[in-house]
Amino acid sequence: MAVKADRLDPQARALVDQLAGQPALSSLTVAEARTRPALLAAAPRAVGSVLQRGFPGPAGVVPIRIYRPATDPPHPALVYFHGGGWVLGSLDSADALCREITARASCAVVSVDYRLAPETKFPGAVDDAYASAEWVTRSADRARAGTSRPPRR
Repeated sequence: MAVKADRLDPQARALVDQLAGQPALSSLTVAEARTRPALLAAAPRAVGSVLQRGFPGPAGVVPIRIYRPATDPPHPALVYFHGGGWVLGSLDSADALCREITARASCAVVSVDYRLAPETKFPGAVDDAYASAEWVTRSADRARAGTSRPPRR
């Protein structure tokens, strides 16, 4: 890709330089693509807490990671589905970004480790994603019930 260096923000230039010389994802097998280092990897940012857990999903336990900000609750929640075209990505590959979102937006982030293709056929990943959004909604209502703030209807 030919891009003039003088027209790019330095952070964008660093990303373009990081991609230079790497094979296109389309030329890799799924196994090779999954071992490719994450772009924009950064030192993990401190957040209030990180909880690894799971909930019963449509085909077994769906692993999730819950990031909470260091600020006082209540916090809004964001359900995060890592990128990767339903084939690539994991809780670990999304960790730095989820921490950054949590810290900057002062919101809880629930990162979902949905089932990946090609091992899981469509609509497995979508089913996991939908179930996780439902689980977060139900869990938020239960959490709110223990506070002085009434649950939303």
